[in-house]
Amino acid sequence: MRHARVLAVTALVVPVIAAVAFAQSSVIPVPDNAPVQTAPLEVDFSKTRPGDAKAGEAKSATCTACHGADGNSSVEIYPRIAGQSERYIAKELALIANGQRNEGAVAAMMPFVQDLTPQDMRDLGAYFATQKAGAGVADDAVVADGPYAGMKFYEVGQKLYRGGDASRDIPACMACHGPAGAGNPGPAYPHIGGQYAGYVAQRLQRYQAGQTSETDTAQFKIMEQISKTLTEQEIQALASYVQGLHDRANDAKVVAAAAQP
Repeated sequence: MRHARVLAVTALVVPVIAAVAFAQSSVIPVPDNAPVQTAPLEVDFSKTRPGDAKAGEAKSATCTACHGADGNSSVEIYPRIAGQSERYIAKELALIANGQRNEGAVAAMMPFVQDLTPQDMRDLGAYFATQKAGAGVADDAVVADGPYAGMKFYEVGQKLYRGGDASRDIPACMACHGPAGAGNPGPAYPHIGGQYAGYVAQRLQRYQAGQTSETDTAQFKIMEQISKTLTEQEIQALASYVQGLHDRANDAKVVAAAAQP
């Protein structure tokens, strides 16, 4: 496999999606396939209908400039949003629109999302949810020293992703994000399989540092607790493993992408 060790991007990433998920809150309820009953303070999904993918495609022109026509960005500083659930995308757009997501370069997105209606957010989410996520390549360099000496770099991340570390109360990442990183649209746990390593590492570092402006921090605190004992090597290895994580049905596309210079 091609080596693809990637250092974290801390300031240039436009964080539309994350490597981790936020559950439904009373401030910004997550849209479901039925009207949400709890009204938020600023972005109200309670009167919306399920997202319309065709309508979302027509509204996605601004998004494609950075995230690609199908949500698979070709530039690493912009995360992949293809295959993300409607619930997750709509909620993240709402958080950005009302200023609760303002870290890094997210401020660049605010002018583009503040005029979106709650229905627009759901439609955009529905469109990108229909797109197939791509994937990258994990780093298979052998670790030379330290506690993981002799393991391939991505195997360090694989071990944590699939089995966690009970001694540090770290659950397996796949418990929420699935064995192929497809996430869980019910509680809006995001699709992270194939996400750029730099973006994943940046998100984990932010959780570890406890940096958030969100009003409801319950789910953030869960990820903060999980990530706080990870070493920098483990964060980078997890990010590398996630970058190469994909459904086996997509093997041919991943191999073709890896062969490109």
